[in-house]
Amino acid sequence: MSWGTELWDQYDNLSFHTQKGIDFLERYGHFIRDRCLIEMEYAGKLRRLVKNYQPKKKEEEEYQYSTCKAFKAMLCEVNDLAGQHEVIAENLQSDVIREINYLVKDIKEERKKLLQDSAKYVAMINNQVASLERSRKNYEKAFKEAERALDNFQRADADLNLSRAEVEKQRMNMAIKNQHCEESKNEYANQLQKTNELQSQHYKALMPEVFRQLQELDEKRIRNVRHFMAHSADVERNVFPIINKCLDGIINAANQVNEKQDTILVIERYKSGFEPPGDFPFDDLSRGGESTPLVLPGSGNTYVSSGVGAHRSESMTVKGTMSAGKLKKRVGLFAIFSSNKDDYSELPPNQRRKKILQKLDEMQAKLHQEIAAKDGLMKMKGVYESNPALGDPMSTEGQLNECSQRIDKLNSDIAKYQGLLQEVECNVSPAGTRKHELTEHNGIGNGSTNNLSNHNNRLNTSIPDGRAPLGEDESLSRSASDSSVSIPAVGLNNRYSGETVSLGASRNSLTNDEDPPPYYDIHDLPPLGTCTALYAFEATSEGSIPMFDGEQLLIIEQDQGDGWTRVRRQPPNVEEGFVPTSYISIHSS
Repeated sequence: MSWGTELWDQYDNLSFHTQKGIDFLERYGHFIRDRCLIEMEYAGKLRRLVKNYQPKKKEEEEYQYSTCKAFKAMLCEVNDLAGQHEVIAENLQSDVIREINYLVKDIKEERKKLLQDSAKYVAMINNQVASLERSRKNYEKAFKEAERALDNFQRADADLNLSRAEVEKQRMNMAIKNQHCEESKNEYANQLQKTNELQSQHYKALMPEVFRQLQELDEKRIRNVRHFMAHSADVERNVFPIINKCLDGIINAANQVNEKQDTILVIERYKSGFEPPGDFPFDDLSRGGESTPLVLPGSGNTYVSSGVGAHRSESMTVKGTMSAGKLKKRVGLFAIFSSNKDDYSELPPNQRRKKILQKLDEMQAKLHQEIAAKDGLMKMKGVYESNPALGDPMSTEGQLNECSQRIDKLNSDIAKYQGLLQEVECNVSPAGTRKHELTEHNGIGNGSTNNLSNHNNRLNTSIPDGRAPLGEDESLSRSASDSSVSIPAVGLNNRYSGETVSLGASRNSLTNDEDPPPYYDIHDLPPLGTCTALYAFEATSEGSIPMFDGEQLLIIEQDQGDGWTRVRRQPPNVEEGFVPTSYISIHSS
């Protein structure tokens, strides 16, 4: 079925229909555009929702519970969901709306050109029909004049009163009119033939071709609308796997909710460490004395029984009541003589111990950072001493002094909090169950009678083999820093108790709870590979060793990013130290 044959006379309707098709395509494009705006708005609102419900700084402690952790994980998944809706909007914008705009522009231009051609063809046929009509009218007029001329000649020829000249004149006029009529007739015939030929071409070739192209244009529009609808669905379907993963993540987060674990966390968070109050004593009035009314625990008051052997002081009772946490320390002028808040003395024993352990963890981490920084400065100083062109060795002295002061300060603070921890653990240890709990929790039980003795030695942070302790101003060589430096600290699950930390983070030596670990024997470190010295090197700083060009060495430790590699000489002259990495060629082991 073709528009050119079936709708040959429906030019105006086809023109109107194609315009409505373009309008529909533009409307569909507006629909996709508005949907993109909705998707972006929805994604933006989801992101704002997630942002509004993100835990605040003051709420971070609450988010240790499994429900809060699951909620936080769910917020992350919802944020990812918002991202997927943004992806939908972006893909619709780039793959659908842009193509629709291009298609509308092309269809409008092609339709305009086809309508211009059809208008030209219509004008041609209209002009030809007008010419035919004019020639027909001329022929009709000439035919009537010829008839009148013939009638006048016949009357003149029949009239005997007219002269011969008058009759001849009428005859000549008749001949002229007949000739003019014949010419008009031929012109009319020619115009009629041209008109018929043009009309046949117009309705059988020219206009059908225009209609055919309009039909193809409209079918192209319809076909692309189908493609756009299907592609829009595919754009959304493509993000379904990721959306399903987000939903699976929410389900996994929900499955992580553990009521028993949260219950234990509540206990750990709010447990005071106080012992429950004992029995109320019997007040024997027969022995004399006055009786003080008893007050139930939780009322915030204390009781004093003045009977024989029945006196209980306020200091003994307060810690055993439920209202102990409500007591407030005296403030005002006397506050200047009170203890520093850094010792957490205002907290119950268990909470105080927890805070002290956290503080020790933080200081131990800072101590490791400062020691690593000092080690790096010492290496830099050694490099400057070996090659003055790179820098002045004295330029690092100020930084080394500051670093040593910070290390000394941290060691002092660790000693302070170590003492506070020992005090807290001694205060809560008289209760048998509590002492057993501390012993197991710190991992220092197993029949040892010196449970707290290790804490007293945790600050003996020193470098074996007679080297200076951490924090002193003496130089800390690379070989000493990579040796086993005992830096124990107090922490949960025996994180620091009796543990030896290697500053180089490449070797860990075994230690015990009695004495600081000895410096490990260099023969205990297996070689990692071999290398060849490319240049001769003179050792100018502590911890480095000289080497000559072409010497074969064993690699004990790879370069940690500071430009130095730890090597060992071949037996029998076993010597170990650091050499510049750029001075050697490393062979694969």
